[in-house]
This record gives sequence, C-alpha cells and structure tokens, in this order.
Amino acid sequence: MPRRKAGALLPLENEILGVALTMLRSGHATFHGFGLAQTMRERTGSRSLTAHGTLYKALGRLEEFGLLTSRWEDAAAAEGRPRRRLYTLTAEGARVAEGTLAHKAVAPLSRVASRPA
Repeated sequence: MPRRKAGALLPLENEILGVALTMLRSGHATFHGFGLAQTMRERTGSRSLTAHGTLYKALGRLEEFGLLTSRWEDAAAAEGRPRRRLYTLTAEGARVAEGTLAHKAVAPLSRVASRPA
C-alpha cells in the first residue's frame, strides 16, 4: 500500500465522504457501515470495497481525522438484531467532501484546457 502524504485522504476515504455528503443532503443525517457500502455500490458502482474490514478501517480513520463522528445505535432501535454503529459527517467532513467534489468537477476541464491546440 502506498504511503499516505500528510493531510491526504485515500480514494476510498474521499468516496465515503462524498457519499456521506449526498446522504446528508437527501435527509439522512446518520448512516451505518453496511448501509453506506450498499449505497456506494448502488450510486457509484464502487469497486474500492474489497472487504467490509476495508470499509470499517476507513471509517475509523475518518473519525480519527475529525471528519466523521460515531455512536452506538440505541438498543431499542435494534429490535432483535445486533446494534449498529451510526456515523455522522462533521462540518469539517462536509467541507472536505464539498472540496473534493468541486475538484473532481473541475479536473476534466483543466486537463482539456491544458492540451495544446
């Protein structure tokens, strides 16, 4: 695995933040790992999830960076299934996600503009 530059996010982490921002904008303030993985596959055709361990390690790193927060789901909400860890995008996480999405939207244009005529 390549070394991470200080302050840089891995592509999977950027993808998680982008999907979390989309979910937040659509009215889903919290999400759990399995639901996030399903949404990533449905919305982006994500191929970066090789195993759920990969996802949960990335979620943990994003929480360490202050881009996500998490809490355990209330036991009453679990209703006969194991409790889930619920994640929330922080204000800083939303800012980073918006910057990443804006950069992706601009990147193809800058490549075209830099080509010789």
